[in-house]
Amino acid sequence: MINRETTLNNLLTLAERPLSPNDTITIEGHDPLLPTNYLLGTAGAAVIAATGLAASDLWQLRTGRRQTVTVSMRAAAAALRSHHYLRVKGEPARNLWDPISGFYETADKRWIQLHCNFPHHRAGVVRLLGCEDSREGVTQAVATWTGQDLEDALAQAQMCAGLVRSREEWQAHPQAKAVEQLPLFEIIKIGDSQPEPLIEGKRPLSGIRTLDLTRVIAGPVGGRTLAEHGANVMRIGSAHLPHIPPLVIDTGFGKRSAQLDLRTTKDLDQLRHLVTESDIFLQSYRPDALAHYGLTPEALAQIRPGLIYVTLSAYGHQGPWQKRRGFDSLVQSVSGIVDEESGGGSPQHLPAQALDYLSGYLLAFGAMVALARRACEGGSYLVRVSLCQTSHWLHKLGRTGNWTDHRLPDLSFDGVQDLLMTAESSFGALRHLAPVVQLSETTAYWSHPPVPLGHHKPTFS
Repeated sequence: MINRETTLNNLLTLAERPLSPNDTITIEGHDPLLPTNYLLGTAGAAVIAATGLAASDLWQLRTGRRQTVTVSMRAAAAALRSHHYLRVKGEPARNLWDPISGFYETADKRWIQLHCNFPHHRAGVVRLLGCEDSREGVTQAVATWTGQDLEDALAQAQMCAGLVRSREEWQAHPQAKAVEQLPLFEIIKIGDSQPEPLIEGKRPLSGIRTLDLTRVIAGPVGGRTLAEHGANVMRIGSAHLPHIPPLVIDTGFGKRSAQLDLRTTKDLDQLRHLVTESDIFLQSYRPDALAHYGLTPEALAQIRPGLIYVTLSAYGHQGPWQKRRGFDSLVQSVSGIVDEESGGGSPQHLPAQALDYLSGYLLAFGAMVALARRACEGGSYLVRVSLCQTSHWLHKLGRTGNWTDHRLPDLSFDGVQDLLMTAESSFGALRHLAPVVQLSETTAYWSHPPVPLGHHKPTFS
């Protein structure tokens, strides 16, 4: 089992900025904090502390002054499921899962997870199975397929599913072998440009313009984290794309929200214009999915030298699954996490969508490290993160030493009241998790509450 300080230093070393004697950082608490054997508190505290140190680095570039960084591991563990604590007008968020989503037993006594939270994914699964659009209908239809055949067929149909595998089974898989060759994240210089020193500002990311083309959890958490340190973040969506309302609220703090339909020349041109005014371009489409629109890292670095292009995928940019659709829970299923959490019983996920949240904080960390490099040496940068690489890293951190048991500690809503704050919004009164990282000079906060999708015009002016 790796301790929290070593975990943090390994992250920083990968970003070529290991802990130094000038860093003053405190991580308080210890695992277990949630009912799991995995070191979620340690992992969460490490990635959030890394974002704090990256923000401190940017502040030093602005002012010459460093800050002390403090992270509560308890708050960090809660942050790995922040939507769990969201209350709108005093009420908890509705269940995020579609009734069809979940685990099903196959003809060969395997378990497969279907992810149907978006309407077109549900419709596609039902269409492929040729069954009644109900839980019962899907259960009966899945029971006629072998697990591997169904996983392959759904992937071919561009649906979202994952066969529950043991860790050993996953390690033998070609995609696991490809991911094992990759680091947790990458920060790659992809073009030359003049240095862009950080000008005077009141916060670490003051004046940094970010386009956030992400949905669901991981990517939006990355944008939300940049916003909590002062970035001007504009979430770009489209009216034809489905969304999950509670997640729009929970990940929307500090962001503006605009709509563009990239299928139209007018809106695509508007996005390209916004890129020329931006510092960070954050997206979570599958590798090469935006190439059709000419929105590759290299193309955007040509029209905006010095751009930080930050990208998230499910399974990484190498291997046979690199273009496969996926979500946190599916990566948990295929990579052995669900099998281990189940303890020989029914399939069970982690008590948090930890891969999403950890990856989101890593996106923000990578973006801030790249900004510091741009300020000093210039250049355009590509930051790459994937849920599958995060899963591999989490596995290697070790375990608490206790068999997973529901009697292990948990962080209930009533038990985290000291970590919550209240905000008024157009959605009503919100009760939500506050920023976790504490900086000694520039308090992390969101400048405004979340807004409905498309609330703003697509302009930074």
